[in-house]
Amino acid sequence: MIIKVIDENSISVIPEDSEDLLNLRRVIKKNDRVVGDTTRVLKQDKDYSRPDKGERIKVRISLMIEKISLDDVLDRLRIGGTIFESSNESVPHGSHHSFILKFNDGITISKKKWSLAEKKLLESSNEQMGFVMVAIDTSDSGIARLRGTHLEFMPNIYSGSGGKRYKTNFNIEKFFEKVHQAILTIFKKEDVVIIFGPGETKKRFANFIEKSQKIQKSKIQVVEGIDSGGEDGIYIFTKSKTMQEIMSDSKLAKVSSIIDEVMVLANQKSKKFTMGHNETFHANKLGAVESVVFSDKIIQDNDEQEIMDFLNELENNGVKIYSVDSSTDIGLRVTGLGGIVSLLRYSIEY
Repeated sequence: MIIKVIDENSISVIPEDSEDLLNLRRVIKKNDRVVGDTTRVLKQDKDYSRPDKGERIKVRISLMIEKISLDDVLDRLRIGGTIFESSNESVPHGSHHSFILKFNDGITISKKKWSLAEKKLLESSNEQMGFVMVAIDTSDSGIARLRGTHLEFMPNIYSGSGGKRYKTNFNIEKFFEKVHQAILTIFKKEDVVIIFGPGETKKRFANFIEKSQKIQKSKIQVVEGIDSGGEDGIYIFTKSKTMQEIMSDSKLAKVSSIIDEVMVLANQKSKKFTMGHNETFHANKLGAVESVVFSDKIIQDNDEQEIMDFLNELENNGVKIYSVDSSTDIGLRVTGLGGIVSLLRYSIEY
């Protein structure tokens, strides 16, 4: 999330992924004020104009928040309230309106007083390092960017190579340049590029992009042991122990480690973990929860506001919280385990 502090009461934000929207859902509360750009249909007051037609104009409005909810689970945020200021005098104050906040939309949030927990939620999203993963072979290349626990894929890029059985005028450097240009469209200066795949192609490609000097050499890492290219190679890497070692500081690696530990404890019939809402809720009341991983299933299956309050309560208790989605295998695993799991500080009885 891109954030800019305006003054002690107002902060401008631009969400970049589903985790950012979820954090904003937890931050924005009733009676806060939100300023953003939207469109409104204004009735035309002209001779011969049709009474049922209006002109859609862009307008900046300020809302006093009355209701906020996740729309389409974690992809959009619906913010509703009463208009108390607008950039167009034709927009009536006191009428109701809703923002539909999506990735890369900007708003400004104003509160009478920001809590430390609310500021921490915004800042935690801003601190995340990104990883651009490239699974490359002579035939194709898969590219995905990992930020937090969200994996965003680009379409596979095919080289056009005819393989060993056919003689072609295949130029691998042209293929490398196509992959390189695709990486630059999603690469950000804090990102690390991780390259893997079968054979020696990955090393040749790493040397190729190093020569371009558009990505620092220190930001490029070649990984052995992943013998698949394309999108399949990306999925294999994100499930591997190699990923946990190479990206040990990433949220996805930490979440993967938590899930593995939960499964070990389950096999040992230990009671130092929870699965599902009821068990985790009970453990939190006892102050036993150490870390939590949840997916959108927990929001779908329960009252949304209750879950937001529950997550904020966990945060206030010093619990480490990680959200995951269906873009990764880990997100699907958490969904299959009831939408929420936790590791406990000590064993408890349910």
